[in-house]
Amino acid sequence: MKRLVSLAALAAAITVAGCSKKAEPEQLPPPPATVETAAPRPTPTPTGPVPGSNADFMAQMQGRSVIFFDTDKFDIDADDQAALRAQAQWLQRYPAKRATIEGHCDERGTREYNIALGERRANAAKNYLVSLGVDASRINTVSYGKERPVALGSNEAAWAQNRRAATITID
Repeated sequence: MKRLVSLAALAAAITVAGCSKKAEPEQLPPPPATVETAAPRPTPTPTGPVPGSNADFMAQMQGRSVIFFDTDKFDIDADDQAALRAQAQWLQRYPAKRATIEGHCDERGTREYNIALGERRANAAKNYLVSLGVDASRINTVSYGKERPVALGSNEAAWAQNRRAATITID
């Protein structure tokens, strides 16, 4: 029993000792030094189209993705050459991109004639791009003849807009 009382007294002493209040220091330590950190800069969000996309191609071309032809013609004039040079520069900047050139005609003439003329227009544009150093295997051509007009109407203004070769890049 004496042993039990001694153990109880020892436990009480340990408990009281563990609860004792620590003495306050005479002087508080100095506050931590402030470190000036720059505010995190926000990640810039890209504006505009993704470089190398069809949207980028269209934005860079500023209307030069389409060339126009005279009635029953498929020759490349000086304005067309400037537009095709801009297209070739873009295609050379993005060598993994491919393009399709669509040949179009106005509503006059038979379907067969216009399909053939649209093909000659698309091939004329392709051949010019190839002459500027674009690999021919990156360019496909298709003729829609008179099937996909951009301007409706049976007048010279509408016909002039429909006689075209349009370049579209493939994303």
